[in-house]
Amino acid sequence: MKILYISPENTVGTLNLWQKAHTARGNECRFITLYQARHDFDPGLCLDLPLVRANNIYLKGRHKYYQHYRGQLGDYAEQSGYPPQWQPNSWLEKYYFHFRDWLWHYTVEQVIENEQLLDYDIYHLEWGLEFYRDGRFVKRLKELGKSIACTYHGQDLRTRGVIPEIDAVSQLNLTSELDLLTKHPNMKYLFLPFDTGKFDPDFSVGEKIRICHSPTNRYYKGSETIIPACERISQKYDFVEFVLIENQPTDLVMEMKQSCDILVDQVHNRGGWGYGMNSVEALAMGLCCVTELVDEYVDFIPDHPFINITADSLEETLKKLVLDRLLLKESKVKAREWVIKYHDIHATTEKLYGFYQERGWAK
Repeated sequence: MKILYISPENTVGTLNLWQKAHTARGNECRFITLYQARHDFDPGLCLDLPLVRANNIYLKGRHKYYQHYRGQLGDYAEQSGYPPQWQPNSWLEKYYFHFRDWLWHYTVEQVIENEQLLDYDIYHLEWGLEFYRDGRFVKRLKELGKSIACTYHGQDLRTRGVIPEIDAVSQLNLTSELDLLTKHPNMKYLFLPFDTGKFDPDFSVGEKIRICHSPTNRYYKGSETIIPACERISQKYDFVEFVLIENQPTDLVMEMKQSCDILVDQVHNRGGWGYGMNSVEALAMGLCCVTELVDEYVDFIPDHPFINITADSLEETLKKLVLDRLLLKESKVKAREWVIKYHDIHATTEKLYGFYQERGWAK
């Protein structure tokens, strides 16, 4: 069986994990990205296409554009619909994507032919996207009787919406974001995959207790609430140190995070409910993870290891943790046990192949 992943970028290195997992089961797997990742993860076969980037200039420009049509929240404004559907906001945006599809096709069509991209059995479209905004590639796949799956990671569905032409032919929709189950009538939940074996955590609590916060987007993480609370705790107790991990190379981020005892992930639930890869990494490292979980998440994963907080309770909760080293150590041990049970690549691969078997894609 041959499996192809198409993704705008290899955001957190998940594509490498899936490739290894599929290969370990005797299948062929590769991945293609449209542009270079913001971080130093393997881009696979990177097309490095023009007119799209993950840099701040491009993202800020897009945000300003959407503010004109969606109001002050701009690119952060959530779309309505079940599922929300992407539509161009103006003739200019419509023309932009027509022009981009035309420009990209010179590269894409050559790659499709040279790399024999029509010869795969299962196609995973990360972010619910393929090469073209008009869905012409998936239309060809449907005509050839190929199996098509889409994976949605959060803002791609919340603030953009499905691409109607792609959604119409997708036979399997996956997400690791619980709130997205309420935004699409045919969505399956799959825990984020992670290689938990890459860490051998030390659960001891040293003389200095280190609290970290590692936002990729301060607005979504509620950093304006988290950073001051952590700073106040570190100023109040001389045995507590606050570490802000931001805009650093991946290897350094991992090294800094591993040196900590507590991760404060997010509050306000602006970018989804609960937690993402930031917390999964920390759990695998044996950190105590502090985050805001809505009631729906608590009901969905009742055995979770998270220390559940709100903006109002964050500072008091951190105080309780740093003053009770036994509680902190127990939280670290539970974190590691739980992430292996649910997020380890072996567990998530079994779940994925279960979805394949339900659809007759694999035996």
